[in-house]
Amino acid sequence: MTHALDVVAEPKEITSGVRNPKTVAEGLTNVLADTYRLTFKTHAFHWNVEGPLFFSIHNLTEGQYENMFGAADELAERVRAIGQMAPMTMNQIIENSIIEDDETSPSAGDMCKILAADHERVAHRLHALIKIAGEQNDPVTEDLATARAAFHEQAAWMLKAMTAQ
Repeated sequence: MTHALDVVAEPKEITSGVRNPKTVAEGLTNVLADTYRLTFKTHAFHWNVEGPLFFSIHNLTEGQYENMFGAADELAERVRAIGQMAPMTMNQIIENSIIEDDETSPSAGDMCKILAADHERVAHRLHALIKIAGEQNDPVTEDLATARAAFHEQAAWMLKAMTAQ
């Protein structure tokens, strides 16, 4: 007899019509990893921003990292919904992400520029996921990726607008 606490998660076959769920899950995992790393990076900049635009940048980044934190859960749950395993280690997050740590102490303006570029990189990955999901008959992931791409494109625009001269 299996005890309730002895159950171990594992990939499951799904029959919802999504073709090649492993392929879709790889794309979702990449975006999830990017989202998770960008959430932390945004939060770290939020903590450390200074200068005359402190309040504006502090509030803008707070809204962004809160949105991305929620999105990470939604992305991971989509991976599970298509029968695959979501990442379980920070190493998996780092290995699957194109977002890199910033080892400097950037100015407020550079923080905005760095984050804007990262949001654009994630939007590109989401555009690729939209295509993959469509090819694999997965409109749910297409819709999720489209909404996430819209968020990242808007975030990039707002951050760039902070540094416009």
